[in-house]
Order: sequence, then C-alpha cells, then structure tokens
Amino acid sequence: MSNTYYVYMLASAPRGTLYVGVTNDIARRVYEHRIGAVEGFTKQHNVKLLVWFDTTPNIESAIQHEKRLKRWRRDWKFGLVEKNNPEWRDLYDDISR
Repeated sequence: MSNTYYVYMLASAPRGTLYVGVTNDIARRVYEHRIGAVEGFTKQHNVKLLVWFDTTPNIESAIQHEKRLKRWRRDWKFGLVEKNNPEWRDLYDDISR
C-alpha cells in the first residue's frame, strides 16, 4: 500500500508570516487551517494561504523534512516558495479539486 505524506507551507500574505506543517491529507488539513478549526499559531496569525508543498512516501521522511524546514532562515523559506510560486499564489484550489 502506497501512502503519500505532505510537507506544506502556509503564509498570511506574500512574504508574510509562515507556518510549516506535515499531513497525510493536504486538502483536508489546509481546509481546517482556512476555516480556523486548528487552534494555535495559524489561527492567531491568520495564516491560511497554501504557498508551497512537497510529497514524500513515508511519515518519517516527512517529519524530518518538516523539522529541517522549520530550522531554515526566513529568507531561505521565501526563496523556496518563490522558486516554484513566484506570485505567492494560493495553491489550495489546485489541490482541493
């Protein structure tokens, strides 16, 4: 059985507040952030835009990737987003279809 895990980055606005997370259901998880169902940082700082994500086949590598990204400098995260999403487009509509 093949599973897919996602490491994702949400933003409050282009080059705004960032949040890095991990999930096995990106559409559901981002939706939860968007409607404010997730208490904590993203709800407090209005971080709702899906601006970047990556996939991995197992939870261990997803968690390692998430932890690594969380340690990155802010400008490195901006660069990662802008490499594939220079307009900081909200990718939620692309993944929720």
